[in-house]
Amino acid sequence: MQNISPKVQNQINMLQQMQQQMQTILSQKSQYELAAQEARKAVEELNETEDSAAVYISVGTVVMQKPKAEVILKVSEKIETLEIRIRSIEKQEKMLQEKFEKLQAQVRSEIEGRKSPEAN
Repeated sequence: MQNISPKVQNQINMLQQMQQQMQTILSQKSQYELAAQEARKAVEELNETEDSAAVYISVGTVVMQKPKAEVILKVSEKIETLEIRIRSIEKQEKMLQEKFEKLQAQVRSEIEGRKSPEAN
C-alpha cells in the first residue's frame, strides 16, 4: 500500500464512498419495495371486502372511516408513487454501479501497471 500513488489512494477512497452510497440506495429501494408490497396486499384485501364494510385509513395521527373506493384509490396512488421512486432509485443504482465498475477498472489497471515493472 505504501507504493500506491496519491491519485490511486484517492480513487480507492472514492470507491469506498461509492460502496456506501450503493448501500444507502439499496436500503431505500428495499424500504420502498416493502411499502409497495404492503400497499398491494392492502388493495387485495380491500377488493375482497364487501362494499358496505367499514374501512379506515390513517390520516396523520388520526384514523378516519372512509368509503372503500376512496381508500382503494388513495392506496393505489401510494403504490404508483412508490413504484416511481423505485424506478428512480434503480436508475441511480445502475449509474452508480457503472461509475463504480469503471473506476474499479482504472484502479486495478493502475495497481497492476505498478506491479508489472517491479516483478521484472
